[in-house]
Amino acid sequence: MSLRHAVLGLLAESPASGYDLMKTFDLSLAHVWPATQSQVYGELNKLTAADLIEVASQGPRGRKEYAITKAGRAELHHWLTEVEPVGPQRHDGLLRVFFLGALTPLEARTYLLQQAERSARAHADYRALAEAGDWEGEMIAVYGRIALEFGLRQTAMVEEWANWAAGEITSDQVRRSREAAEATTGDQGPDQETEQEPERAQKQAQKQ
Repeated sequence: MSLRHAVLGLLAESPASGYDLMKTFDLSLAHVWPATQSQVYGELNKLTAADLIEVASQGPRGRKEYAITKAGRAELHHWLTEVEPVGPQRHDGLLRVFFLGALTPLEARTYLLQQAERSARAHADYRALAEAGDWEGEMIAVYGRIALEFGLRQTAMVEEWANWAAGEITSDQVRRSREAAEATTGDQGPDQETEQEPERAQKQAQKQ
C-alpha cells in the first residue's frame, strides 16, 4: 500500500481538504498506514501534478478542497484489483525469537512478556478507536471497521502467543535442547552458570 492510494481512496469517498484528510488519517487509518501532515500535503501536490486529483474549490486563507479525477479513479481501481498486495517480508520482533537461545531463560521470558504487554496496549488502543469511532453510514466507515477488526484480532492473538511462548521457555524440551547444544560446543549457558554458583560455593565451604 502507498500513501498515494490511501489519499485517492479517501477522496474517492468525498472531496476533502488536506486538513480533512489528516483528521481521517488520525481517526481511522493511523493504525494501518500512518502519515504526517507534510507527507499528506506533499502527496496532494504530486497527485495534482499527475492529474489524478484536482482542486475542486478554494476557500479563505488558502484552503483547498480536492476531488479525485476520472484518471484517479482508474488508478485506484487498478491498484485495488490488479496489484498484488505486499505482505510483511521482514519481522524484526519475530526474527529475534529465533535467537532467544543466546539469552538466559529469564531474559528470553522477559522479552516475550514485553511483547505480550505491547500487544495488549495496542489492542486497548484499537478497542478505544472502535468505541469512539462512528462506524455507520459512510463507505469508508463500513470497510474501516472491517480493517479495524483485523487489528483487534491480530493484537489479541499476538498477546496470547507471547504469553504461551514465555511459558514454553521453562519446558523440558528447551532445557534438553540447551543441554545438547552445550554438550556439542562445550560451552555452558549463562543460566546454568548462574544456577550452579550457589552449589559451587557450598562445596568450597565444605572443603574449608
